[in-house]
Amino acid sequence: MGLIAAAVILTLLATLPAAADTDAGMALAMDVYQRPDGDDAATRGSMILREEGRSPREREMVTLRLDRGDDETRSLIRFNSPADIRDTALLMHDHARDTTDQWLYLPALDRTRRIASDRRGGRFVSSDFFYEDLQNRHPSQDINRLTGTETIDGVETSRLESIPRDDGEESVYSKRVSWVHEETRIPIRVDFYQGGEQPAKRLEVQRVERHQGYWTVMSSIMTDLESGHRTELRVDSVVYDQGIPDSLFVTEALRDAAAADVYLP
Repeated sequence: MGLIAAAVILTLLATLPAAADTDAGMALAMDVYQRPDGDDAATRGSMILREEGRSPREREMVTLRLDRGDDETRSLIRFNSPADIRDTALLMHDHARDTTDQWLYLPALDRTRRIASDRRGGRFVSSDFFYEDLQNRHPSQDINRLTGTETIDGVETSRLESIPRDDGEESVYSKRVSWVHEETRIPIRVDFYQGGEQPAKRLEVQRVERHQGYWTVMSSIMTDLESGHRTELRVDSVVYDQGIPDSLFVTEALRDAAAADVYLP
């Protein structure tokens, strides 16, 4: 065998594990993305901001979600209290394998403002969640690689590395590493990187329950690892598959806070 032929074979053999890891990574990412969660869902819960030296700040909130098929999803987050944020709402349209449109309704101004794509790294209502964190990102937008298994708090997980295909042009993150629970296909921990060797933020799932046959995240915390500031999301009640209408997920409906009440648990 000639030296050139041998070099080609060695190069091909070296790429096989990487290709296998990437194929397995995409399969796992699709499992997470397609995890059964009903045709629609409505929740009541709260967002709690925690910061060293300050009392926790709690906000009551409701959420609605509608899956329209073909990777099209509609979502709505609305706050009920305290008074300074009451009726503030975020509407999201996740498009198939593409971008997400977001609109923020500000009741004090009676104004709906579109969130520009260059603001996806902005903090949603001063929380530790960026606007991008609330999007339903499709696995095809990333290079996904399975990098092994790991036990987190006694739970067996698969470790998934996701890097944007466009070198960050379409994401505020340079990399995300997720620890995916084998049975539920829920990432119970996600580390978010913004160019450095250490993660900038960390999402940790604290409690998962099964409701109407669907595994549901009931409590999670996003932590800014530099400042230590944390935002807890807590679900108190949830109901699935009610037939929530598409008419609740248009910008014109943002002014009517009571329109969704009949679908809330």
